[in-house]
Parts: sequence; structure tokens; C-alpha cells
Amino acid sequence: MADTQQVDPKAERKATRLAQRIGSFSKAHGGAEGQVAYIGERGARIVLVGEDGTWGDIVAPTYAIAEKAVEKSGITVHEEFDGEFAAKVRTGPYEWSRMAGIQVGGPSNS
Repeated sequence: MADTQQVDPKAERKATRLAQRIGSFSKAHGGAEGQVAYIGERGARIVLVGEDGTWGDIVAPTYAIAEKAVEKSGITVHEEFDGEFAAKVRTGPYEWSRMAGIQVGGPSNS
């Protein structure tokens, strides 16, 4: 029986472009792993963590496009952002002052 599932060319192109960006991040950081999180109407957030501890994220317009992008990129995808995966993230002074500093009386970064 033939596969009758329709492929949206626009969504396919978007997934390919996102996969290229993921691949570039991975190449620049010695490899990468990711996690896809649904963020409501905005789509899905692909959180990337490089082998060197650098992290970043990309927002896809839909969860399906995000899943297709990480599949095309070939990176390891985690179900949750916790445990060993989260421990790979290396933060610097900027992140500490932005995340904790605001709450504990650190610089306002304005």
C-alpha cells in the first residue's frame, strides 16, 4: 500500500533550514545534544547543548517541524532537560548575573 501522507513543502524547507543551523552549532561545539519543548502557540523550543558545554536554542513554528529538524540534524534528543544532560551546560558570568543576580541583589544588567 502506498504512503498517502502529504508533505508540506514549506514545513519541509523550514525543518531543513533549522537542521542546518543545528548542524552548524554542533560542528562549532564539538557535537551537540538537544531537547524539544512545546511552548504553546509560538511553536517549540529546541534547546541545544554542545560537547563543550555551550548552550543555545532555536524556536520552530511547530512541534512537528522541530522534531523533523532534530531528526534531520542527527543529534541525540532527550525527552527531558534534566540529569546528566542538564549537567553538561556550562554557564559563564553573564548567565549567573542574569539568572541569579537579579534575584539575589546582583547587577541589574540594564
